[in-house]
Amino acid sequence: MKVEDRISAFVKLGHRIDNLSNDEIDELAGRAQQENPWFTDENVNRALGGISFMLEQNKLEKWIFNYSVTNITPKIVGIVMAGNIPMVGFHDLLCVLISGHFAAIKPSSDDHFLTKTLINWITEIEPRFKKNIELRERLTNIDAVLATGSDNTSRYFEYYFKDISHVIRKNRTSVAILNGDESEEDLKNLGEDIFSYFGLGCRNVSKIFTPKGFDLRQTFPHFEAFKNCINHHKYRNNYDYYKSIYLVNKTPHLDTGSLLTVSTDELVSPVSVLYHQEYDSVENLAKVLESQEEKIQCIVGKDHIHFGMAQKPELWDYADNVDTVKFLVEL
Repeated sequence: MKVEDRISAFVKLGHRIDNLSNDEIDELAGRAQQENPWFTDENVNRALGGISFMLEQNKLEKWIFNYSVTNITPKIVGIVMAGNIPMVGFHDLLCVLISGHFAAIKPSSDDHFLTKTLINWITEIEPRFKKNIELRERLTNIDAVLATGSDNTSRYFEYYFKDISHVIRKNRTSVAILNGDESEEDLKNLGEDIFSYFGLGCRNVSKIFTPKGFDLRQTFPHFEAFKNCINHHKYRNNYDYYKSIYLVNKTPHLDTGSLLTVSTDELVSPVSVLYHQEYDSVENLAKVLESQEEKIQCIVGKDHIHFGMAQKPELWDYADNVDTVKFLVEL
């Protein structure tokens, strides 16, 4: 296929997603929740919207024509997909297929159904992709791999795939910087960055930095729209567990009724908890962020990613700041 054919297929996939009815989305989410209880109707719908957000023709062309993908020698590229949020491995699949390679996919057991559904849709739209996609239990006899997992599994991946070209991604999280001049709309959108997908994604904000003297409680009314997350049993279990720990240990914290906030130098907060740290100057904050650079996926705030957009990455917003297409082109 020519690259123009591949682009056309993915544009049509975006249209396919946009035209899903509410009943179809509910059915997809119902099936997905059998594998992963975190995959609520709202989160499946949000993830599908994020995919269709990428698949606009002008975006795809602007993105992929920055690379030389016309005369690539196809290689077999393994993709180890995560399962923390719905269809989180889609971008890797897109990169492999649109660059002309063969995708050998090991989906997460927590996200097998939705991954297979996406594959069915793209091969129905463009049957020639069938020879470029294969679901596998084991990734053997491959030329390269894109693998996403935890810090623990990344060490296994580094060893297992040490003899082939690879991109290994570890645990990351995201942060927000407030300067005290945020509008009500900014703070409401910050809630989206914190609560979407229950905070399980690497692009979810798990910590916010505020100027000294900033009263964190003034942000809480703007998070009201997301308070229903406490009605999800797994989220509620986390909330109750950490609230008990903080009370028993007399750890100072604030409680909105659906979110706990703790002031700490730590970066990666558990589900239902938001970490908080004050800064006294932009220069000192920059040093703190630089020291934790390897664990930060993205930064939300003025002069950074707009509030509310952390979970709506563009095609060129690569995980771990590793240019996936450049890696694939150079195989």
